[in-house]
Amino acid sequence: MKKSFFLFVSSLLATLAHADLAVFATVPEWGALASEIGGGKAKVYTATTARQDPHRIEARPSLLAQARRAQLVVATGADLEIGWLPLVLRDAGNAAIQPGQPGYFEAAQQVRLLDVPTVLDRAHGDVHAAGNPHLHLDPRNLLAVGDALSRRMAELDAANATVYQQNWQKFRARWQAAISRWEAQAAPLKGLPVLEHHTSYAYLAHWLGLRIVGALEPKPGVEPSSSHLSGLLQRQQGAQAAKLILRTAYQAEGPSQWLAAKAGIPALQLPYTVGGTAEAGDLFGLFDDSVQRLLKAL
Repeated sequence: MKKSFFLFVSSLLATLAHADLAVFATVPEWGALASEIGGGKAKVYTATTARQDPHRIEARPSLLAQARRAQLVVATGADLEIGWLPLVLRDAGNAAIQPGQPGYFEAAQQVRLLDVPTVLDRAHGDVHAAGNPHLHLDPRNLLAVGDALSRRMAELDAANATVYQQNWQKFRARWQAAISRWEAQAAPLKGLPVLEHHTSYAYLAHWLGLRIVGALEPKPGVEPSSSHLSGLLQRQQGAQAAKLILRTAYQAEGPSQWLAAKAGIPALQLPYTVGGTAEAGDLFGLFDDSVQRLLKAL
């Protein structure tokens, strides 16, 4: 009997030692990055899709179940998920993934954020106090995030630390080469004036040299109004005339289509994240497709 029990415990410990690192990623881009680093050693669950606004997600029981068994939460931070992730973390009852613990990781902590407000006032809309959270759309930021994330995964799963570091170094080399290729391809876009639906594309514009001349939302998080769109249409007669209107897959197409038709300029849906278009099946596809769609719209 004792021998059987010993064998059972030994088998259980061996199984746990080789179990996948359970990762709960809040958004598709971090799920994809964790999968690249983890390879076959991490089991990655992504809580949202490209068709969902990451600001506004329901804390469903299925999310609680996934968070309850997770060893690592990978979030954007900068209050992007403030409407739902704190509820998921609280109700999951998993002490290992609470903020401040090794099992909680924020991408926003690894890079310099843009659009940090000098004054916090709700009258200015849904402004993020730490800065613009859509940081993944500058691919150079993924280098810093990936460096830190690979170290955290190795810390939490020391048995597979070498695998995580090797996977990350291979991805990093491919990513750096891809950035050079995208920057060369996108050279004609530099200085291009664009409108965006929400402040989703600040990092993409910063990286490629696009000029964002306005947003369809009158204030961040406030839906476009007819009076605001009419004001943007009048501005098309001036020096700040936009050449394109950008939106994500989860934003309503009506406002951008209306303004595009009136102004005689293209309204362009970019993938925004992994899965945002059929071509954006992974992180490389996300930027391949974003650059090509912008170039074709010129």
